[in-house]
Formats: sequence, C-alpha cells, structure tokens
Amino acid sequence: MRQLRGQPLRDFLKKVPKHDVDLVFLLQNVQDPVNVGSAFRIADACGVTEMVLAGVTAVPPHPLITRVGRKKDRRVKWRHTEDGIAALEELGERGYRRFAIEITGESRLYTDVDYGTRVCLVVGGEDHGVPNKVLDACDGALFLPMQGKGASLNVHVSLAVTAYHLLG
Repeated sequence: MRQLRGQPLRDFLKKVPKHDVDLVFLLQNVQDPVNVGSAFRIADACGVTEMVLAGVTAVPPHPLITRVGRKKDRRVKWRHTEDGIAALEELGERGYRRFAIEITGESRLYTDVDYGTRVCLVVGGEDHGVPNKVLDACDGALFLPMQGKGASLNVHVSLAVTAYHLLG
C-alpha cells in the first residue's frame, strides 16, 4: 500500500461524495492564530460556505494562520465583524440554525441534534468560551462528552468533531 500523491490523489478526492449542508463557522473571540488557522483548514475540508471571525478573533493576514491553515485562509471565504451577535442575527434571517459548541445547562449532546441543511457552528475564545450574549443569539448549544478529567476539547478540535458528525 502506498500514499497517493499528485494527480492520483486529486482523482481520488474527486470521487468523494459531496454533502448537501450549507455550513458556516463563526469564531467569537478566538485569539490564538493556531486555532484560527486550524479552523480554516477544517473549513476547507468540510466545504464551509463562509467563516465569520468576530470580536477579537485573530484574522488574516497572519503568518501562523496561513502556515497552520496550509494557506486555506486564501481559499475559504471569510469576513471579520466586531459584532458576532449581529452576524448571528443576519444568518438566522437567512435561514441558518445557529448552534454554539458550549457547555450550558441546556446543552444537548452533539450527536442528538437535528441540524437541518443550513447550519452555523459557533465557538468561543480559548479561556472563556462563547459569551452569554452570543449564546442568547443561538438556537441551541451542543456539548461533546468528556471521559477524562478535562471539561472540554480545544476549540478547533470541537469544531472538527461536530462538523464531521453533522456532515456524515
């Protein structure tokens, strides 16, 4: 068995079925450019329609975002806004269901949700998560079960797990 490279790899990837979910990522106050770069790479892998970088989220051009994201910040459509709540309201008006990946008293297990076909996944900053006011602008909150002593996964890992689940 050998890895595919070049044209054989491109031909193989063309056979991968496309999903019918219109997916948006909103990153609220994600300050670490490594997390943002990773989110861009995940967004590209998942066919994300748009990334919204809100509040004090690190934005391109930034060398770490570009390097970690393997230049996907140049391929994935993105925009920056100071006001994540307004962006979520606008996405809601466009028919997106907005889910924060955050532990709240009302959070549902990420595998037990009917996402629909227009979805915005929201993640928050590394230290304080999704702010309460942003949570209030979401349609629901999701959690990923933790078996160890940690309360949560890294921001971009949580985003990847949830996105791949809902696309699967």
